[in-house]
Amino acid sequence: MKKFVPLGLALAILMAAAVVSSPTTVKAQGTAGLVSSILNNMERNHRTLTSLRARISMVKYNAQLRDEDKYNGVVAYKPAAGRDANIRVEWQSPRQEILAVSNGEYTLYNPRLKMAYVGNSRSSKAHGGLFDLLSLSGQQLRARFEPVQELREETLWGGVHTYHLKLVPKGGASYKYAEIWVDDGGMPVQAKVVEKNDDATTVRLMNLEKNARISSDEFHLQLGNDVKRVRG
Repeated sequence: MKKFVPLGLALAILMAAAVVSSPTTVKAQGTAGLVSSILNNMERNHRTLTSLRARISMVKYNAQLRDEDKYNGVVAYKPAAGRDANIRVEWQSPRQEILAVSNGEYTLYNPRLKMAYVGNSRSSKAHGGLFDLLSLSGQQLRARFEPVQELREETLWGGVHTYHLKLVPKGGASYKYAEIWVDDGGMPVQAKVVEKNDDATTVRLMNLEKNARISSDEFHLQLGNDVKRVRG
């Protein structure tokens, strides 16, 4: 549903530096040993991450128009059983919108219009790609993507050292390829999905607060009777 695209995959989430920085690229050999070490760090991060708060920024690039839309806000995240996750994103610019994903359902609320789009997150772009990438474990990455062929080191805006991996999906994915930037602790802090028409969405997480106290109530929007609900 196009209204929902600004979140992306979302997430899974996740999930670009005001929005994407211009990182300094350092050439590195993508050896099997280094890739294995990165994936092991991702696995440890995935096991120990119980919640996350962060600033979030996103760039959506239209290849045909050669134009970008930029979004900024805050995100809260808690993993759940299976591929489900609890996500709340409050976009603050260019307009206020709140996305909440919980128990396999999403709500996208526009306060100015007093309108909410609701639907099944498993069958929408609300909960897929980008946030999935930002919450990947090393084991999930191995299962869903071809062996990593491109790897380099980059320092993102803010001085965050990362390993930048290009990921080609196995099977008939709806997109061409993805990229993730993984910090030294194994946390994916930036993700990019490139569609088959070369449109691209890039999400960056900043000011991360890992394992913060987050109430489950944050992922359930309390909407008044004056809010129009549209089933997606």
